[in-house]
Amino acid sequence: MTSTEFLLWVKGTGFTLAIAVFAAGIVLRLAEIWSLGRKPDLAEAKGNANTAGVRTIFNRFIPDKGIWDRSAFIIIAAWFFHVGLFVVIFFFVPHILLIDSIIGLQWPGLPTPIVDAFAVITMVGLLAMLFHRITQPVKKYLSTFEDYLVWAVTFLPLLTGYLAYHRLLFSPDMLLAMHILSVELLLVLLPFTKLSHSFTFLLARWYNGAISGFRGVQS
Repeated sequence: MTSTEFLLWVKGTGFTLAIAVFAAGIVLRLAEIWSLGRKPDLAEAKGNANTAGVRTIFNRFIPDKGIWDRSAFIIIAAWFFHVGLFVVIFFFVPHILLIDSIIGLQWPGLPTPIVDAFAVITMVGLLAMLFHRITQPVKKYLSTFEDYLVWAVTFLPLLTGYLAYHRLLFSPDMLLAMHILSVELLLVLLPFTKLSHSFTFLLARWYNGAISGFRGVQS
């Protein structure tokens, strides 16, 4: 298979399969969460559950002093990684055009050099988090194969995208095919690994905040 044929496959059949598995996985994960259910709380409400739930979604973005003092390094690295990844995914013009072709929505993008800089920042953040994981004895001991797999499938699309944009090491067709394939691998694994927190964290934060709000305590 030539690099051009490989590119056509990942843009066609491969992409369709990845989207199908991703969508099915999201539905299964949400159905699993829904099936857990929750017994009705018969206690008298001491606060507004919905308001507290929404408030918790946002205030958890800011770590409290205790967490900051214990984990400042990982918090900073995580912020660099998450903000950078958000910019790369949603403000790179080719990505916006791809999203528009799928769901019919588009918005203004950022200049490519800016997105390129954010890609580098994101990779640095991910490398810093990996370094922290393998150099901290407790975290290294607690880390599993899934932790490293999740790191790898998140890092690869950034690396291959950077190489494709700068046309390094391989032919343009092969670089683009590698980038698309790495994104497809990420989509396939996302619903079935810890990466699923990318869409369940909002539900978890709201739920915790709502429970606390109902009881009249701070989340």
